[in-house]
Order: sequence, then C-alpha cells, then structure tokens
Amino acid sequence: MELEFKGACREVGRSAVLVDDKLMMDYGVSPGEHIKYPVNGSRPEAVLVSHAHIDHSGAVPNLMDLEPDIYMTPPTFDLTHMLANDTLRIAERKGEIPAYDSIDLSKFVHKTKQVDTGVEFHTHGYDVEFLNAGHIPGASAIHVRDKEGKSLFYTGDINTLDTRLVSGAIDFPDSDILITESTYFGDDHSPRKEIEKEFIDSVQDTLDIGGNVIIPAFAIGRTQEILMLLDAHGIRAYVDGMGVQAYKIMSKHPEYIRNPTHLKKAFSNATMVTGRKRNRIALDSSVIVTTAGMLNGGPVMYYLKKVFKDPKSKILITGYQVEGTNGRLAVDNGIIDNDGIIQQLGIKVEQYDFSAHCGDKELKEIVSDFCDRGTENVFTMHGDDCEGFADWVKEEIGVEAFAPEIGERFTL
Repeated sequence: MELEFKGACREVGRSAVLVDDKLMMDYGVSPGEHIKYPVNGSRPEAVLVSHAHIDHSGAVPNLMDLEPDIYMTPPTFDLTHMLANDTLRIAERKGEIPAYDSIDLSKFVHKTKQVDTGVEFHTHGYDVEFLNAGHIPGASAIHVRDKEGKSLFYTGDINTLDTRLVSGAIDFPDSDILITESTYFGDDHSPRKEIEKEFIDSVQDTLDIGGNVIIPAFAIGRTQEILMLLDAHGIRAYVDGMGVQAYKIMSKHPEYIRNPTHLKKAFSNATMVTGRKRNRIALDSSVIVTTAGMLNGGPVMYYLKKVFKDPKSKILITGYQVEGTNGRLAVDNGIIDNDGIIQQLGIKVEQYDFSAHCGDKELKEIVSDFCDRGTENVFTMHGDDCEGFADWVKEEIGVEAFAPEIGERFTL
C-alpha cells in the first residue's frame, strides 16, 4: 500500500491523503488570510470524505474534472453541500475566482454516494467502512482494506468523549496502518463540566452588569452545542448565521445526534435572526451565538462593530483559532481587522476549550490500543507538533511512526 500526504502535514488544515494513487481521503483547504489547498498532481478515482468541516471537505468540488466517485455519510453530504454553496456566494460577492464553479458543484452532487456509518462498501478494489468519529454529526473515521488484506485506519478529526451534541467514538477495528490526527498532542482538555460551568458563570456575570455576550461559533457542531448548553441553564439567546441552516440539516438526521429532542428544544427557545432583522436586536444584556467561529467575516462582525469598545461586554471564543485569522488576533493581541480597519478591542476576550477533538490523553490511548492489537506503522498529521507525537509513539510504544512532510510518499 502506497501513501502520499497532500496536506495537513505538520500543520492544521487542508487534510488530504492519497492511497495507491487511487483513493483520496479528505480534500480540504486551510482557512486564513491566504487559503491553502492540498498540493496538486492528484488524479484519484474515488474520494472518501471524513466530515464536512472545510479543512477536510472544502476542495472536493475542485476535483470534478476527474469525475471521481465520492463517498460520505448523509449528514456530511448535506453539510458539505451547504458550505460549498456558501463558498461560491462569498467568492461572487467579493469578486473573486473560486476554486470551482456551479457546474463543478452539480457534478459533486451527482457523483456523491451517501453511506451510513457501519455499512461496508466496495470501491475501486478496496473495502471501506465509515465509523463514528465523535467529532460532529456525520463525522467518520475511515477503515480501508485492499485486495491483499492490508488495512489502514484514518481517524480524521476524532473525539472519544461524549459532548452534548454527539456520542464519542468507540470500538475501532484492527488495522495494519494508523493515520491519526495530532491537533491536541501535548495538551489535555479540562473536564467538560468544568469548562461549561466557567463559561456559564461568565455569561451570567456579564448579563448581570448589563453587558452583551458575543459568542463566535463554528456553524457545524459548535453553534448547536453552545445553544444546548445555554438552554440547559435557562439562558435565552439569539442565533445568527449559517448555524441555523446547519441545525435544520442535522434535524433530518436524528440518528447522528446524541439527544435530538434537546437540540430541537434549544433552537425552539432561541430567537433566530436573519440579516434584515439584525438591526432590531437591542444590544442590552443579550447573548448572541453567531458565525464565523474564527471572526473571519460573517454576522459576528456586524455585532462587534456595535460593541467592540464596551468594557462591560465580552467575546467568548469557543474553538481553535488558526494562525492568521481574526480570532487568533483577538485572543493574542486584543485587536481585529474589521473591513480593513484595525480595531483595538475594549470588549473583553475569553477563550474556552470546547474542543471536539481528542486531547493528549485520548490520542495516546487510541494509538496504544491500535498498536496493542497489531498496528505496525503510525502516521501523525493535522497538528502543530506531529513530530513530537511520532517520537512519542516510537519511544513509548516501540512502533514505527512518521510525521510526514507535504508531498512525502511511503510504500508499506
């Protein structure tokens, strides 16, 4: 089995792994000021998409001139299609040339086969199965076996712990090769209940003094989880942006949601906002959950223009902020770029670790479990310290481990 790593090597973003020049696992972009794509030259016959976040799915429509067969779970298809349409709309509004067009998007819809987790299927000489990855609704790890019986397990973005929105990943199959994400290698997450308590206390304290709480949240996964958390504590919120559309999509796939009844209740109790109604919101002790999760455009910038000088108000960051994004600027330097204007934030900025990824402890447990059951080669990707993780595997477990560089190939 031959592997070529096209992206997410010693970095977070643009995940793409090519198997035997035939199967592409994920094909995403790296967000930020300058979007990065997987290194080119690939001609896959099939594409397997782990989940809908753009760093894993965002460039798939760009492959449509090759007419590959595409596979993903039903929620991943609906959510990926939503994001792809949004990418085209944004490019058109900015007068930019996107990496694909509406014809490519139509081909993407036509070529995609939707397969539920736990259902084995065959494509181009490989047996494949999607397994719950516990990351967002529809997210899957990918198990691939070739004609000779050689197998690999690709985690994509994975979480073995339950969140309010989805159940954690369990019961992994044996595999000769493991390709694992490394996002939080070296960093353990605080217990979820502790994070939730600190977050809710901060929200309530801000409301008590008449401040507003702006919560930038990723449209897929984080918006829904945060609304469920707020609702569980009786805090009514406004919800704005693509997270509402994502919720409606998730509602069509309740089997991928841990508690669909509570999710529905949380959105029923929230006030959904559209662009024409934003100016009707009285920014007076209000909680607003809105995109974009890294402050790179979206409705959140409208609200920040209103309150960025208010010392009583807060921005509560709820996710990983990629280098070069507005969110990273806000967290590190207390400034944002708002339509070309650099603004010093008077509003307080707090960051909470609502990660949907495994922490250091869980990542090491996954690798140890696989190696105990016979895994011979481990590849670490999608992280800031992939080399450190590979070294840990070699030193602590005694199994061959690699932190590939962009474009590097391996024959196993």
